[in-house]
Amino acid sequence: MTTDVSRDINKDVNGSLITGVLLTVLGVVAIALPSISTIFAETWVAVILISAGFTKLVYATQTRQRGGFIWKLLLGGLYIATGVMLFVYPFTGVLTLTLLLGTFLLTEGTFELILAFQLRPQQNWTWILSDGIITLVLGAMIWFQWPFDAPWLLGILVGVSILFTGISRVMLALNARSTLNPSDQTAKGT
Repeated sequence: MTTDVSRDINKDVNGSLITGVLLTVLGVVAIALPSISTIFAETWVAVILISAGFTKLVYATQTRQRGGFIWKLLLGGLYIATGVMLFVYPFTGVLTLTLLLGTFLLTEGTFELILAFQLRPQQNWTWILSDGIITLVLGAMIWFQWPFDAPWLLGILVGVSILFTGISRVMLALNARSTLNPSDQTAKGT
């Protein structure tokens, strides 16, 4: 019975390791081909918006007796129209998403700075201050280089995110493997 559980755990660890390696490779590819990964990310947002729009239309028809039917329909239509516009005009969508990202980072950086100064008496408050400054700088870099950074920026960010997710998954799987097989480690050491 214990060997079955151990075999299942090893299978999960190996699956996690394979997933981590695959994500790491995909992250490297996304960083190496930022224009393609930017368009892919923009298209993914379009698919999400269109799917959410149709879901909102279904919800509107199912709850039409509760009121606000027209507004629910309009909201669903807005989602669908925005998603379709991102499909039809992908470069414009990339420009818009990049500008939104820059705005988000500037806003987040400002809020982080405010929070840092409110936490100033506490120990390690400078970590939040540093985070706020870095986030503000990144947002400003996006804003001041826009629209020239739009074709590659989102792809690079998505690639870096996928890369680090893959690396962390690999490291966790390797850590789990080493803790599951302590007898293998002692046998190798001797």
